[in-house]
Amino acid sequence: MSGSGRNGGQKRDSNVELAKLGGDHLRGGIDDTLRSDATHFASDDVQLLKFHGIYQQDDRDTRKPRQSQGFGRDHRFMVRVSLPGGTLTADQYLAFDDLADAYANGTLRVTTRQGLQFHGVVKGDLKATIAGVNAHLATTLAACGDVARNVMACPAPLDDPEHHAVRTAAAAIARELRPAGHAYYEIWQDRERLVSSEPEEPFYGDRYLPRKFKIAVGLASDNCVDLYAQDVGLVAVTAHERVRGFDVLVGGGLGMTHGKGDTIARLGEPLGFVEAEHAVEAARIIAAVFRDHGNRGDRRHARLKYLVNEWGIERFRAEFARRAPFALQPFEPLPRPRFQDHLGRQQQDDGRWFYGVFVQSGRIQDAEPARLRTALRTIVDRHRPGLAFTPHQNVLLSGLDFEAVEEIERTLEANGVTPAPSLPAVRRFSMACPALPTCGLAVAESERLLPSVLDELDRELARLGLSEEPLTVRMTGCPNGCARPYTADIAFVGRSLDLYNVYVGGGLAGDRVVDLYRADVRTPDLVAAVRPLLVLWADDRRTGEGLGDFYQRAVGRTSPRTAVTGKEEATAELIQLGAAR
Repeated sequence: MSGSGRNGGQKRDSNVELAKLGGDHLRGGIDDTLRSDATHFASDDVQLLKFHGIYQQDDRDTRKPRQSQGFGRDHRFMVRVSLPGGTLTADQYLAFDDLADAYANGTLRVTTRQGLQFHGVVKGDLKATIAGVNAHLATTLAACGDVARNVMACPAPLDDPEHHAVRTAAAAIARELRPAGHAYYEIWQDRERLVSSEPEEPFYGDRYLPRKFKIAVGLASDNCVDLYAQDVGLVAVTAHERVRGFDVLVGGGLGMTHGKGDTIARLGEPLGFVEAEHAVEAARIIAAVFRDHGNRGDRRHARLKYLVNEWGIERFRAEFARRAPFALQPFEPLPRPRFQDHLGRQQQDDGRWFYGVFVQSGRIQDAEPARLRTALRTIVDRHRPGLAFTPHQNVLLSGLDFEAVEEIERTLEANGVTPAPSLPAVRRFSMACPALPTCGLAVAESERLLPSVLDELDRELARLGLSEEPLTVRMTGCPNGCARPYTADIAFVGRSLDLYNVYVGGGLAGDRVVDLYRADVRTPDLVAAVRPLLVLWADDRRTGEGLGDFYQRAVGRTSPRTAVTGKEEATAELIQLGAAR
């Protein structure tokens, strides 16, 4: 491994790099602070905590009132569980539901990477929360931090060769790239420190990766994991009813920074094809190239997409080939991806059924009139299904007989939960990040605001005769892209409190990024801002043409792959044309 891991002539490491370097393989002062009366951790340890699956936060709704009363911040913690492919058992789900009451804020939150989050945990309950997760054979290790994050996979509980290969590869990659150090077990499970002459982190070294690293494994026929938005996307290639191998995409990533034109949202591009037995090693090699050459001086540029963008795919491919003990073959041609959300009633290969339950922005809670948390608890306790969380923050319940499916729908309806097939399309395909009051990066509302925006948008779509048209709407409280806004038909991205940039032009397929459509739109004007485009879509769309497809055709663009663009003249003309109708 390169000694510096720097890119582009960087001469100074970022503060986070220094925290990792001085953190004794993720130990830092975490254990000492846990044993103290302090309510929160020092700055370097805040960075190290992320590798343990923990974010230090505070209730931002109470900051000013507490300050006026002479109090400091009300520190709370988010704890994230890593679940490769999003799968878990009924026992695990029930245990996590219990932990939400015992130590968190009484809700569970499904993440866009198929993991699970507890919110509102106080410092004194961190150890008990993680012990509860570990006791049920799950971990929070590497759910966050500068490592390979939770590896995503198509969650559909099917046993055909494609789905089986996808799940198997995702689980194997997660095992391969999980940190090997002992700090997690020493701190959270009170194990003794081991003394060994072997390197504690043979792959990651003492500074891990330059920043987070995201991997997804999926299907050409179902891009439910947003393969093109990942650092590494592996697409199963099938022939004669078996998976021959995987097409490999590299360099995707959706985070950017307002006002920083050198930060981009970017889709992955083809690297090549690898045989199935080399999928794990291929992911490891790409991570190693990032480890050795990624930017460690500027966190805004410390993602694989910037390395690929700077080098170009040919140089990156040559570096991969130099390291690989197997042949990298030419990328297999792929059809344009399709998308499935797996909601409602679905039949499995064995004749049994699975059922997909919609969860607004992943928040499993009881909030009248919908008592979703009670409904899911009742269903899981009664039927003991297998479970999987989806990349769109929903829940799949599997291994059901037909009578159980009907009982599940009755239970949902009795608790005020609308079954997915009855939801408006604009709500069914929506997502939002948590944002305020917990996320320290949020500059605007997201999860709390989106439902009212969707209600208004649904009324407008109904007026235009578009209620049944699939439409992806995503909202984030900052430009970092946690709800994958930059591949949606419509994205509202927070710029400051009650102010958003509006992007359009993506779609369900997830194979292109958006354009900036309107900048600095106030909260009450969000739906009005997109109304001209909706009017044109209603009047001029072709059969089966989604909003993003219509927009790209109307402004005469090819599908953009490498950056979020500025508002073009054609977009401005489109707004004027729609407003005049």
